[in-house]
Amino acid sequence: MDMAPEMFAEGTDPRLDPPPCGSEFETLMGFLDYQRQTLEAKCSGLDADALASRSVPPSELSLLGLVRHLSDVERFWVRCSLMGQDDAPLYWLDDGCDTDFDFPELDASGVQASFTAWKDEVVFSDAALGSEPLGRSVLVPLHGEVSVRWILVHLIEEYSRHNGHADLLRESIDGLVGE
Repeated sequence: MDMAPEMFAEGTDPRLDPPPCGSEFETLMGFLDYQRQTLEAKCSGLDADALASRSVPPSELSLLGLVRHLSDVERFWVRCSLMGQDDAPLYWLDDGCDTDFDFPELDASGVQASFTAWKDEVVFSDAALGSEPLGRSVLVPLHGEVSVRWILVHLIEEYSRHNGHADLLRESIDGLVGE
């Protein structure tokens, strides 16, 4: 049986496994970090055109769009909902339409800006989540009262679901697959 090409250079998986016996917070953050690292791995080594390539028409899914979408997911749930900041979404128009999958004039600097924005949100999220007790709750419009624990699990769920999309997108680009 032929094995598919490996996703990681030299067959080395750079992701860190979640701690098998950590605290609840360490375990949740470990799984969130693992999912973030998976998204980054799915995007590694690709140029702007490949990152922006669509899966199957009429779908607008792309790896870069997923990075941008998850930037706003982290921003909404942590920066705005949990920490109460009034920062505007990164990829939404004033009329409420999202633009995370729209990038008509994309080049390497646009890709870099998108990844920098995502990493900035991750750093902010990690600091904020680490400063709040898991049982603290906040009221989120259209969602009701949710705890920090719920937000963490929701972030893990968002990344996990979209990493399934990312796996298929990457395979359609260059045949590479991986966990």
